[in-house]
Amino acid sequence: MIIFIQLFLAHLLGDFLLQPSKWVVDKEKKKEKSIYLYIHIALHMALILIFVAKKDFLIYGILLAISHGIIDFIKLKFQTSKTKRIWFSIDQVAHLLMIFITVLLYTKTTIPINDISSRVWIFSTGIVLLTKPTSLFLKNILSIWTPEKKDSKDDSLQNAGNYIGILERLFVFCFITTGHFEAIGFLLAAKSIFRFGDLKEAKDRKLTEYVLIGTLLSFGIAMLVGILVSFEM
Repeated sequence: MIIFIQLFLAHLLGDFLLQPSKWVVDKEKKKEKSIYLYIHIALHMALILIFVAKKDFLIYGILLAISHGIIDFIKLKFQTSKTKRIWFSIDQVAHLLMIFITVLLYTKTTIPINDISSRVWIFSTGIVLLTKPTSLFLKNILSIWTPEKKDSKDDSLQNAGNYIGILERLFVFCFITTGHFEAIGFLLAAKSIFRFGDLKEAKDRKLTEYVLIGTLLSFGIAMLVGILVSFEM
């Protein structure tokens, strides 16, 4: 485990703290012809070998640094201005995956795929249930009370309400399954504070009741699922 932390720290330092913006700009412009791409790879290699200072890890560290450069090259080659955010996520996930694989190979650890605990299946089902399925369920239930829009102008982010609902349910779920029930109160209070301005300016009792019903249903479902999962686990 400590080796993974050391490699992860090396990744964070090499990819973010010790990589100036001009390196990134030059790499995006010149791609594989940028000298900073190779300096970046060398920096990662140095950090890896310094943090995991073991002779038998030398070849693993070199291969991990090379794989980092290959992943960066693929990202630079295929990303565009419109897909930059997507490729950033793919790039980071790929780096973490390579670190994970390197640790498994070095420590000769195997993952018993066939012996995955039933707890993992139960926990995963609870997580998935609280995302889009619950959002669609709430949308269907609340559709009979949806307030009419008096003004076509809408300054809110696209699908922001949906994502906020999913995140709050996942937070509640995690709080319950980890035994931190008191944190649910802070989450509910925080949401109430942020929504207070909207409700105050709206001066619409129907909107207030609509938001209250939606919030209570969302929290209630998350709490119910969390309690059921905790009971099964």
